[in-house]
Amino acid sequence: MTYCGPAPVPEQIWRAWNLDPVLLAALAVAGGLLLWRTDREGRTPALIAIAALVVAFVSPLCALTVALFSARAAHHLLIITVAAPALALALPLAARLPASLSLVALSAAMIAWHLPSVYAAIWWSDAVYWGLQAAMLLPAWAFWSAVLAPGITAEDAVARALLIGGLAGIMGLLGAALTFTPGILYIQHVTGAAPWGLPALADQQLAGLIMWVPGFVPLAALAGLMLRRGWMAGFRA
Repeated sequence: MTYCGPAPVPEQIWRAWNLDPVLLAALAVAGGLLLWRTDREGRTPALIAIAALVVAFVSPLCALTVALFSARAAHHLLIITVAAPALALALPLAARLPASLSLVALSAAMIAWHLPSVYAAIWWSDAVYWGLQAAMLLPAWAFWSAVLAPGITAEDAVARALLIGGLAGIMGLLGAALTFTPGILYIQHVTGAAPWGLPALADQQLAGLIMWVPGFVPLAALAGLMLRRGWMAGFRA
């Protein structure tokens, strides 16, 4: 059992909300500060970021990550491709830090999450669980803060689109590894996946496909946004 509680079975999933008072208080305080610090333009992305974090850590998705590794993959995508970009648009974090450096840190965190020995540690320690969540969210926030920063030129747009492509490449490699590895990497999900009609290996392969296919959609959209900004900047010039 991890921080999110015991693995739910299908008939229990809609009752599996995480109502940890410390978490709820932290999200309320952080959300209030975020809305207070943002201007009118930043309010919508701030609300999207708060909603994404609530879905990730309060909704039944949190508990489902204990049962299914594929849900864990969806959880990570929600943080990296929805919550982090929205946070960056609402309140940039370390936007002057080179995006390439943030990408390296984010890639290291993603790889660490997929190492079986590291992954096993989150089942025994809430501190490790939250440490790994922070290790993924903070560099993702900084990465998108640099990539989505205003004042873009046509040359910047291409470079930033390539950086997004680099993130897509890391996700694709991890997705391919999960999809094509012939053995079970995460034995913690053997019993949790069974009530959902998924053998653990099929659940692991589904996680890879989620990272490989749906995960590319928001990244492609954000890369397209970068190229559009660059085209508009070149047109104005």
